[in-house]
Amino acid sequence: MSGRPKIFDEQEVIGKAADLFWRQGYEATSTEDLLTEMGIGKGSFYLAFKGGKKELFEKALAQNSERALTRLKKEIAEATDPVEYIRQFFRGITASPKKLHQRGCIMGNTVAELSHTDPALMKKAAHHLQALEGLFHEALLRGKELGKLHTKQDPALLARLLLNNWNGLGITRRIYPDNEALGELIEMQLKILD
Repeated sequence: MSGRPKIFDEQEVIGKAADLFWRQGYEATSTEDLLTEMGIGKGSFYLAFKGGKKELFEKALAQNSERALTRLKKEIAEATDPVEYIRQFFRGITASPKKLHQRGCIMGNTVAELSHTDPALMKKAAHHLQALEGLFHEALLRGKELGKLHTKQDPALLARLLLNNWNGLGITRRIYPDNEALGELIEMQLKILD
């Protein structure tokens, strides 16, 4: 007769797994790595995540995305100037420590890593990035209504360009993990919002 499964906070262990996946990537993270990081046994792991590592990864992506997008949506809605909020969102990258620059973006990493090996997981990450684009679009539309966005460019195209910039920064910050250099690049990219 097997022992009783360990009781644990599922959201907490998913968060620990997300952090490990973000540091190492999906393929390089073994089940053993996950068990150690999450502090749970194999029986508890498979009882909670019947689909194993793949199910856990999907939940980690969803939890990461939901938290980030919920916070971003709330902050954009509360911003008196949503266009300036977007500027500050990008400028905030330059306050990150070097170790965070070395990670890039978990969603962008997933799209790049799994586009050929697991298209289904890649599409889930892409969906989360498209939701970010949607928030940019909503902010730009509201900014236009408030008279804060003066460019004649289509807000939908600008939102996609901002997503492109976000994705590019996910790689560029690994190459140039210097906040000053990144700041100059970000300021140049933000000129599209003038």
